[in-house]
This record gives sequence, structure tokens and C-alpha cells, in this order.
Amino acid sequence: MIAVVVGSRTRETQDIIRVVFHAKEGILPPYEAGAHIDVRLPSGLIRQYSLCRLQDDPRCYEVAVFKTHSSKGGSEEMHRLNVGETLMISAPKNHFRLATNPAKSLLIAGGIGVAPLIAMAQQLEQMMKPFEFHYCARTPDAAAFVAWLKAASFADKVHFHFSQVPTSGRMDILNVLSQQAISTEVYLCGPTDFIQQLEWQAQTLGWSQERLHKEYFSGLSPVSKDDSNTRFTLKIHSTGEEFDVAPEQTITQVLDANGIYLPVSCEEGVCGTCQTKVCHGVPDHRDLFLSEKEKAAGGLIMPCCSRSKTSLLELDL
Repeated sequence: MIAVVVGSRTRETQDIIRVVFHAKEGILPPYEAGAHIDVRLPSGLIRQYSLCRLQDDPRCYEVAVFKTHSSKGGSEEMHRLNVGETLMISAPKNHFRLATNPAKSLLIAGGIGVAPLIAMAQQLEQMMKPFEFHYCARTPDAAAFVAWLKAASFADKVHFHFSQVPTSGRMDILNVLSQQAISTEVYLCGPTDFIQQLEWQAQTLGWSQERLHKEYFSGLSPVSKDDSNTRFTLKIHSTGEEFDVAPEQTITQVLDANGIYLPVSCEEGVCGTCQTKVCHGVPDHRDLFLSEKEKAAGGLIMPCCSRSKTSLLELDL
């Protein structure tokens, strides 16, 4: 973990703040577009936030935080941070990278999902690669970074869709997608329903899963909470220890109760923080992070929400 100081806290909209962290000492590690950091809040909660613009000062990171009404406390606590307060953060991690050599990229953001896509637009411009950027929100007042995007060097590539503004209206998903070649790399970030609708339309038009890249900013995932959960044994590969996982327990709860640390953020299978390798057994996947191909392979699991289809599940811990 890295010590940082809250350098500034700026209100972007009624519900969104932009927080700039300054390194307490020296400089902060560099990162690529799509990266995020884990922030350890004063209460001990760990929450994940996308780095919302490319780093122009090696001493600083910038995140945007939407205050959710369904928050478990993380976003509210971020909104209460004071300038000068010291926090611990992780080094940047990236599960949402740009393709290495894209022919063209289509960036589609819903609400605060704009944060990592801004950095992607900046990086694509630096790479001199063609792209389109579509930003969906209720109104201009509810959307962060609108003024900055309108003044950006790539402003001609940005399209705003404000659902409650008659002259703008909702994005015509089918029209936007049908104008792209299916070789286009599509990057989606926003609420679960927003992403699933876009993903379904893209697949209907012929896009493969490999060209659809997504990141959920909301923890409100439709992961099923199966009442028929069965008991299974969890084995730790490094020590051989075995623990009982009751129907009402998650794997991460059992690990925590037995003093085994595994970083966790969303606790609902959308962020990828707790991703762990499977050594033996068949996972019962209940996350939204892994692709269908990765789930079928069975080599990875999100212990915060997924379970086991076999009586024994051995994890690479």
C-alpha cells in the first residue's frame, strides 16, 4: 500500500466529486488507461476507483466518485474526505486494458462510467488510432467532465446523449453499433443494465466476446443468491488446510475468519479484485467479471460471490 494525501476534492455534479491524491513521498507508479486503485478508507473499508485521466503529474492520481444511494458506506465516506487527510492506496491494477493494436475503438460510457474511458480516449489519441466516444447521462448537470470533454483535443470524436434533454435524447444503440465494423473494439463502462443491453445488441449484430470489453462501476449486479446453496470444503493449496463453507457463508468470509487475507472490494463479483486461481474442483460462477470463455475454462474464481459445484474446491492461496 502507498501513503497519499487528499490534495483536492472538487464537486463535479450534485452526486459526483473528483478527488486528487498526492504522493506523501516521491512519485506514484505510472499506469495505462483503464487502470484502477484500491483505496483504504479511514473506516477500514477498501473500495475500488478508476483512474480517470492519464497522469500528467507523476506525484498525483485522480478519481471520480459517484455517491450511490445503495452505498454500503464507501462512496459516502469518500465524499466526506477532507483535504490534507492521509489514506493508503494500492498500486494501479488493470483488468480493462486497451487492445494492443486496435483498428478502431468505440468507447461507450454510462454516467460515472466515463472515468476510465476518458483515459482511454487520451491514450488512443496518443497512439493516433481512430475512435468514437459516446457519453450517456440523464442531463448535462448530472454528467461529470462535460466541459472538459467539450474542450478536449479529441472533442470532435465525443457524442453526448442526455436522456432527459429533448434535443438530445437517449442513445440509439442499434444505430451507433450498426455503423461500426465488427472488427471494432468496443469498451463499455457503466451500470449493469446499461452494459448488458449494449452487450446483447452487439452480440446480436455479430460481435465476438473477445472484442467486447466491459467494466461495471455499480455493485448492483444481478448475481443470483441461490437458496439451494450447498456446503463444500475449501482447501488452501499452499498449506493443505481445509475449511468448511456453510450455505450461508461466502468463501471470502471463511478465509477472513481463519486469518487468510485476500483483497476484496465490491463483494458482488463485478470488480475483479479478489480473482483467484483454482487448483482443483469446479467453480460455481456467480460473478459478472469473468467472460463466458473464462468461466467455462474453470481456472479462475471470484471468491466474494462464487461457490463450488464439487464437494472440494482447492484455491491457489
